[in-house]
Amino acid sequence: MKWILYLVTWIVALNISASTVVPLLSWQDHSLLSDVPETDKVIKIREDIRRDLEMKLASKGFSWGDPIYVRIFKKEARLEIYMQRENGEFDLFDTYDICRLRKKLGPKLKEGDRKSPEDFYYVLPSWMNPWSRFRLAYNIGYPNRYDRMLDRTGSNLMVHGKCVSSGCFAMRNGIDEIYILADAALRNGQRFYRVHIFPFEMTEKNMNRYRKNEWIEFWRNLKEGHDLFQVFRRPPNVEVDLENKKYIFNY
Repeated sequence: MKWILYLVTWIVALNISASTVVPLLSWQDHSLLSDVPETDKVIKIREDIRRDLEMKLASKGFSWGDPIYVRIFKKEARLEIYMQRENGEFDLFDTYDICRLRKKLGPKLKEGDRKSPEDFYYVLPSWMNPWSRFRLAYNIGYPNRYDRMLDRTGSNLMVHGKCVSSGCFAMRNGIDEIYILADAALRNGQRFYRVHIFPFEMTEKNMNRYRKNEWIEFWRNLKEGHDLFQVFRRPPNVEVDLENKKYIFNY
């Protein structure tokens, strides 16, 4: 089954003109790669939680600094962290309740629409924000290349601490652990980590429930990337088809 799905994905990508496809992570973004910011606050939080967090990691077969992958489900207000094992596959480390976000379904379209994004994003080291007034935060990278192609606007969309939000993903509990896991992965050599945000659990039942929603075709495209991870246990590479205005995926 895995290889049938892989073959179908490869054939679809092959049949799209290379001139119309661009990577989600652009060369301009690559130029922003830098060291992970460090502050006395991060050092203190890391020292305070490291022993317990290392024990938690070990109990699930992970190590400090293993690469991470983040998934968010808006309707369920849930953030999930996956971590990479030695065989390259990612398994669930833990889930965290999102204290506050904008649950209205559909992608964020413009600055001030008070909506939380749905899409494929990534976090660069320089987007970690230990200076946040919401304890700790990281910028998810909205708008991404696909958003910009569609003239979507907005800025400073974060996963952060405290329970206030006008479009961000606010974590009353767990932000220290979420941030430090990302910080450790980046310091251990992960160049960036992916944050994939879905409107709801991408089950067939939910897709059928929302089949008449104006965003159903967009969600079907998101589901392609979601389902590839479910099968291969690796987040897919995401590219933007400029001609058809959709995502394509590969490994």
